Amino acid sequence: MDLDLFVPSFVTLFVVMDPIGISPLFMALTQGMSAAKRRAVAIRACIIAGVLLTLFAFLGEGVLNFLGISMPAFRIAGGILLLLTALDMLFERRTQRRKDQSEETESDDDPSVFPLAMPLIAGPGSIATVILLAGQGDGLAGVGLALVVMSLVLIIAFVLFNAAPLLERLLRETGIKVVTRLLGMLLAALAVQFVLEGLRDFGLMG
Repeated sequence: MDLDLFVPSFVTLFVVMDPIGISPLFMALTQGMSAAKRRAVAIRACIIAGVLLTLFAFLGEGVLNFLGISMPAFRIAGGILLLLTALDMLFERRTQRRKDQSEETESDDDPSVFPLAMPLIAGPGSIATVILLAGQGDGLAGVGLALVVMSLVLIIAFVLFNAAPLLERLLRETGIKVVTRLLGMLLAALAVQFVLEGLRDFGLMG
């Protein structure tokens, strides 16, 4: 594999996917879970994101075109869904739901699919980047490059997710509440940015 092509491709997807920035969000979204359940959420999120990105690496824009979905529309939808999650974090609705479900063996409040796998990990930016990387080579060479780069970034994300308990012990309960609300604000801003970018791509904004 050509390092002159691999290194910039890895850096590009790493920056777009931003596993370092997602890790605190993972900590906030899995607050109160046991270590085993948190690890299971991390595994599911990375696997589901990997499957989605692999699908787009092979099929590219044809998937969205076949479904009649444009990338701007996909970006707007992801932004709206992220905004709903941000509101839950800001008003601690997720914490209250976990208290209400404390007597249940398994909680239905599982963030592995949404919002972790999609749109935080496999978001519009990551999907667009994978499609672009897959088109850089001839035939399967480009797809292979995209898959190798994607796998490495997902492994790094998984490692960082599993370091979340260390951050939790350092911050303690009060610190986690402060960080959760702060991240809720940041997530809301990110959601609005997704929507604005989608509207701009539609030509509705300058």
